[in-house]
Amino acid sequence: MGSEGIRVRGLEREFKGGIRAVDGIDLDVAPGEIYGFLGPNGAGKSTTVLMLVTLLPPTGGSATVAGFDVASRGADVRRMIGAALQEAALDDFLTGWEHMDLQGGLHGMNRQQARTRGGELLDRVGLSDAADRKVGGYSGGMKRRLDLALALIHRPRVLFLDEPTTGLDPQSRSALWTEVERLAREEGVTVFLTTQYLEEADVLAGRVGIIDRGRIVAEGTPSALKAQIGHVSLEAVPVRPDDRERLRAALAPFGEPAAHSPRGEAVRLGGGAEQLADVVRALDTAGIDVAELQLHQPSLDDVFLEKTGRSLEGTDDDEAAAPEPSAA
Repeated sequence: MGSEGIRVRGLEREFKGGIRAVDGIDLDVAPGEIYGFLGPNGAGKSTTVLMLVTLLPPTGGSATVAGFDVASRGADVRRMIGAALQEAALDDFLTGWEHMDLQGGLHGMNRQQARTRGGELLDRVGLSDAADRKVGGYSGGMKRRLDLALALIHRPRVLFLDEPTTGLDPQSRSALWTEVERLAREEGVTVFLTTQYLEEADVLAGRVGIIDRGRIVAEGTPSALKAQIGHVSLEAVPVRPDDRERLRAALAPFGEPAAHSPRGEAVRLGGGAEQLADVVRALDTAGIDVAELQLHQPSLDDVFLEKTGRSLEGTDDDEAAAPEPSAA
């Protein structure tokens, strides 16, 4: 593990009342890697990030970021990292340029250095035309992009993005994805990305870790994790809605029931996609006319459901009992 990555061993964070938001996790993120950290609200994602960026002290275990221990070398860690956390730390009364000047000054840049670097970043995130406007008039997507630019002004080697695209429209989300992918590929920046969007992790991350109730329950490349789930599923939608019961019975010999649309039925094919021809013959023999027939590859949502027993988007009562602290 190079000095510009992340190394975590037995990391814990316990809050009052014995609530363990993070319960002894281990992880390694290589220099230049995009690592996706998945989990529902309350699972421990943001608590982990707050410890890694030195805003919250661990109550157990250890972590090094860019070669520096987060507990004993906090100032060195902060010098090496950029962070765009859930709540963008922006002032509605300052312009985009003024934010860049202020952030540059905080990192020891003179005004000329901050202007040069700030202009480069504002252009890169598509905010050059809005740089003279007060941030209070920015859209949510513009604020997220400015927050990313501010996190990059001092050329950090490790970038923490905590739910960076929550609430963004698809175009803004795609633009941010493009820039994050470019940072890792062209500049070798290590990216630690927490998200609830499975597509985001699938698109960006070289590896993902799934955290549930403070513990990592699965880790690997998105393709490897999906391969663990194994079988593709097949969904059929009958021409006549009244045929759904017969359709379910006809599909049953081919595998276990799987998630499906309201109008269809689905099974996870025990023998893989090679069974498609057999299914078609069985439906023909049963006299069931099919309007749609689709194969679905396993998704990260399937992985999450398999590992935790529930959907990523859901959060239940005992999770809500351990609220994530804010970074404020």
